[in-house]
Amino acid sequence: MGDAERDDKRLFAVAVRGRSSLVRGGLAACVRVRRQVIANARHCRGAILKETMADKAELVVEGKKLPVSNLNKVLYPKAGFTKGQVIDYYIRIAPVLLPHLKDRPLTMKRYPNGVDGMFFYEKNCPSHRPNWVKTAKVWSHGNQRDMHYCLAQDLPTLVWAANLADLELHTSLARKKDVAKPTMMVFDLDPGPPADVVQCCQVGIWLRDLLAAMKLKSWAKTSGSKGLQVYVPLNTPATFDQTKALSRALAEHLEREHPELVVHRMLKSLRGGKVLVDWSQNDEHKTTVNVYSLRAKDHPTVSTPVTWKEVETCLKKKNAELLRFTSDQVLKRVAEMGDLFEPIETVKQKLPKSWKL
Repeated sequence: MGDAERDDKRLFAVAVRGRSSLVRGGLAACVRVRRQVIANARHCRGAILKETMADKAELVVEGKKLPVSNLNKVLYPKAGFTKGQVIDYYIRIAPVLLPHLKDRPLTMKRYPNGVDGMFFYEKNCPSHRPNWVKTAKVWSHGNQRDMHYCLAQDLPTLVWAANLADLELHTSLARKKDVAKPTMMVFDLDPGPPADVVQCCQVGIWLRDLLAAMKLKSWAKTSGSKGLQVYVPLNTPATFDQTKALSRALAEHLEREHPELVVHRMLKSLRGGKVLVDWSQNDEHKTTVNVYSLRAKDHPTVSTPVTWKEVETCLKKKNAELLRFTSDQVLKRVAEMGDLFEPIETVKQKLPKSWKL
């Protein structure tokens, strides 16, 4: 067996381009981990992350060199899911993830010692970042200074962030061009035990119907944790004051109509067995977990777009597991269904000037 043939058994997937490539499983580039030799893409078709890969490598992603390390370090102990697998997931999901990250200030939630260890939020983009990582300058009222958020504009930046054990991607509801103008309105449905995502489904359906009566279409995704989130794309001129006012009014209305199941205030004493309709995420200074982001749970669950039919089925069958998806399941869903959340970035809707509930 020659050196090249031996090296080919240690190939690591590096880049994926476009949805069609993801669906067909094609790779744009790969590297030979031990020798750090860049292989031509046409020789790497179908290459996957190997269990026996080296602990360190130099990846070349879209022409940019990226050293990655601790690839065998287990970040999800109960699942045996490694840092290398985290990087591999983000590479493979990139074609549908990147459009939702583009131009949105990113807060990184980093877990250097895994999901059972200490974590920290990083708003200011690290000073040791490569010079090609783009940033967005945002004034912080709380800190009384400019913050320079990372922008995950491309695959190299996404891989770089994953190598920092940035398991969770939290982004603004606005784009960098005008951080005071949201492109969407969001409702975070958070269950208080013993309630779970099944009860969130019921509240989500009520909310969907209220929005539809206002001629607003909505889409759902799992939080990747316990709850469900409902997104209303706008992509037309709007302010956070407007989205916050309407989302709060709808949350309060749901509580009045269904006091046995819904609360709109965060007090823990009110939330037992009920669903919090968190409208407060509609704020210039807050972020929400991005679609397709991993979550730091026992297993590598993902904030996953779902159809309203799936939401209705979960409610009907009272089975919370129907809306729990891990990274491998999400990759299969995207291959079969495409990006169910694509309309969030493209559909244009106007908020009602007035409403009566």
